[in-house]
Amino acid sequence: MAMETTAESPVPVRTVLQAVSGWIGRLGRIWVEGQITDLNARGGTVYMTLRDPVANMSVRVVGPRAAFEAAGPAVTDGARVVVHAKPDFWINRGTFSLSVLEIRPVGVGELLARLERLKQVLASEGLFRPERKRPLPFLPGRIGLICGRDSDAEHDVLQNARRRWPAVAFRVENTAVQGSYAVGEVMEALRALDADPEIDLIIIARGGGAMEDLLPFSDEALVRAVSAARTPVVSAIGHEQDAPILDLVADVRASTPTDAAKKAVPDVREQLQLVRQLRDRGRRCLAGAVERELAWLRAVRSRPALADPVREIERQSEQVAALRDRTRRSLSGALDRAGDELSHTRARLLALSPAATLERGYAIVQREDGAVVREAAAVADGEALHVRLAGGRLGVSVTGREKS
Repeated sequence: MAMETTAESPVPVRTVLQAVSGWIGRLGRIWVEGQITDLNARGGTVYMTLRDPVANMSVRVVGPRAAFEAAGPAVTDGARVVVHAKPDFWINRGTFSLSVLEIRPVGVGELLARLERLKQVLASEGLFRPERKRPLPFLPGRIGLICGRDSDAEHDVLQNARRRWPAVAFRVENTAVQGSYAVGEVMEALRALDADPEIDLIIIARGGGAMEDLLPFSDEALVRAVSAARTPVVSAIGHEQDAPILDLVADVRASTPTDAAKKAVPDVREQLQLVRQLRDRGRRCLAGAVERELAWLRAVRSRPALADPVREIERQSEQVAALRDRTRRSLSGALDRAGDELSHTRARLLALSPAATLERGYAIVQREDGAVVREAAAVADGEALHVRLAGGRLGVSVTGREKS
């Protein structure tokens, strides 16, 4: 029943709070589903916030540690649970909370199992293969950005990209990034950007959130749409620890929206520094090459053949003359030695020759057939013989023989 009050007859605070407490007390014990945040244990009591996964609403939950330990290790920050609780209203403070009687983790295990099965199917089709991933353009002419309206992700990407390369251009498509409309709106924005010939790169960005909030970016239809896009896609969903399936199929995975901006465009200061370094390196290389060629040229010019060509010719002429004289001396000495050896040989031949014996008054007696007669008894009387003297030959006939 409504409480009747006026400005002239107001009710005290205690009356209002007691009435609220009575209304809440009539709820009895209820089962409530939500997502755990701000989980904190103090002694034997556990405090947490139970958040609605769709609407921006939450309620404070308090319960004994034993009730949470009985639910197992799955009850952690970000887990979706069903809580059996008794609504409590603290009159003294005017605060509402749920007093836990029992807590059960629900949905997460099945949800993770479903996502794992989807990963296996997509992996078997080759959607995650590294060779399918396209390289990002070095300096995209225009970047397509899909993100929530007026979100931190949009601000981070735009500010960091323009800080790195002030001339970078964007086409921003604002969509829902959680809830039942997110998948359809993101896919529609992706198709529009992919069909724009001026778009060289597409970034899909969203800030961090609970696993349930990031579920649209693990949707099979969205994942297949990204895989089929002709334009390279960068996934920048959540924080480093978040890993939606979109990260696996995108061409590049960025850990945060800020990281996506760093990967999408180069840093103009870094590029200018690189140009200066390359220019200096090229100058040093060219100067070194020129100096080496000049040193080689100086060394060649300092060689005697080029420094004093006439002197080199004279040196070669002197060397030829020296070789000629050496050859002449060698040949003359060889001829002299050969002449001396020939004279010695001739002297030995003359000494051993029969003609030298004949010169001393001896004669050689031969038969008609040229045989030499050595004994007187070997010839017959009247036999014709020839006598060879130093000054000629005589024909004689044997008329008598004497014994020596």
